[in-house]
Amino acid sequence: QVQLEESGGGSVQAGGSLRLSCAAAGLPYTSHCMGWFRQAPGKDREGVAGIGSAGSIRYADSVKGRFTISKDNTKNILFLQMNNLKPEDTAMYYCAADGGYCSGAYALTMTDPKYWGQGTQVTVSS
Repeated sequence: QVQLEESGGGSVQAGGSLRLSCAAAGLPYTSHCMGWFRQAPGKDREGVAGIGSAGSIRYADSVKGRFTISKDNTKNILFLQMNNLKPEDTAMYYCAADGGYCSGAYALTMTDPKYWGQGTQVTVSS
C-alpha cells in the first residue's frame, strides 16, 4: 500500500521558516516524479516545487529563492525548506508522486499524479 505522509506544517509569522517532510512508503517504482503542491481557500491548487526522476528541480516563480526542494533517496523522504515565508504562502501543502522518468518541470506541473498525501497546513501571519 502506497503512503505519502506530510509533516512539518504549522503557524509562523511572516519572515519565518518551516521545513515540510513527506515520507513515501510503498511506491512501486524505481524512478519517481515528486512534487509539492498547495491550495489556499478559494484558489486552485498550484505547483510549488517539483523534482524529476534524475534530480532536476523546478520552482514556481512565486517561491524561487525562498523555497528549496530536496529528497533523501535512501529514506524516500521529500523535503521542502521554506524560508522568508509570506502571508500569501498560507495554504494546505501536499506532496505528490508518480512513476516513470520525468523532468523537474513536469513534476512541478503534474495535473494527475497517481499518489497524493493528506496535506499539512501552513499558516503565515503578517
